Amino acid sequence: MSSRVRDFGVRSPYDRVGDLFYFGRMLDKIRSHAKGVLPLEYQVNLGKGFDKKCVTFLRVRYELVVDYVNYGLSDEAILESCFGMGRRPSEGEIYMWNEFMRKRGWNDELSETLENEKKKEAMPSRSEIQTMFQFIDADEGRLVNDKHHINCYSRPKYGNGG
Repeated sequence: MSSRVRDFGVRSPYDRVGDLFYFGRMLDKIRSHAKGVLPLEYQVNLGKGFDKKCVTFLRVRYELVVDYVNYGLSDEAILESCFGMGRRPSEGEIYMWNEFMRKRGWNDELSETLENEKKKEAMPSRSEIQTMFQFIDADEGRLVNDKHHINCYSRPKYGNGG
């Protein structure tokens, strides 16, 4: 599956748009679906799972994001439109979102799903894959725990170290 994924250009969930993890990946999946190149196993989850978590965080409807993508807006313009129609999260909220998302599957209700997906994709011995983001990257042929993704954003500044 990894070569197909790279061919249609879906980026890593760690790649950021406006400091948000995952948002750009959701846009890529929408664009790929519109072009008719999104594999069926991705189509069944459009607007669900992490997509739903993302639009819920931004307080917009998934269909609105699809409309913005179909209008041909840039990633940044789509995000700004979401901020205008939904809400603009604070720097601290974005930090919490990123931390929450990057750890999904690690010691939470998705842990069993992660293990099942690893088995299904012949990766049960890959102990370095501990989160869904890591699984997605491995499954799509990217390096897991690549230095590009470790500490790839800075902590918010809260004054005197508080």
